[in-house]
Amino acid sequence: MTAEQLLNCAIQARERAYAPYSRYRVGAALLGADGTVYTGCNIENAAYPATVCAERTALFKAVSEGCRQFSALAVVGGAEEPDSCAYPCGVCRQVLSEFCPPEMPVYLLDGGHIVKLTLGELLPHSFSAAAF
Repeated sequence: MTAEQLLNCAIQARERAYAPYSRYRVGAALLGADGTVYTGCNIENAAYPATVCAERTALFKAVSEGCRQFSALAVVGGAEEPDSCAYPCGVCRQVLSEFCPPEMPVYLLDGGHIVKLTLGELLPHSFSAAAF
């Protein structure tokens, strides 16, 4: 699957976002190693800490369906500009690092241009199971 195709899946997922408070709608598409795409959107709550980000929604959906290996992630979002760059938050970066390798590509849209980073670049010093 190309970066563009994965980003299009994230754009479609963003349409399902529930963001009545921030109006910051985010969509994510996580590519399983077997080629299955798991999508997620942000889901806000009036009790704001109960809000779930799109990236974690996609990851939790994948893990709950038995997928444990991933090869790419695409994230799109923004408040006013639909293609403003929406980087995964710190919590999402840490949760993703539990299941995804640091070299996994993460694709973002910035003004219509594709930005490619790795999970390791987004979270260079993750807390890991090696600490136990």
